[in-house]
Amino acid sequence: MKAKDLETKNVEDLNKELHDLLKAAFTLRMQKATQQLTNSSEICKVRRDIARVKTVLAKKVSANV
Repeated sequence: MKAKDLETKNVEDLNKELHDLLKAAFTLRMQKATQQLTNSSEICKVRRDIARVKTVLAKKVSANV
């Protein structure tokens, strides 16, 4: 996921994307805890995507204020 792709979305879509990524992060953490995680690099990718979405979301919210 690229930041440029996220900048084209509106705040509602970004909130939905953030919610989905947080669910994915939780699922990956549970898989890691139960030794079912096959690709551990996915955790880092999801965390980076969460940070990207939060950054773009903060920019959009501060621009509206």
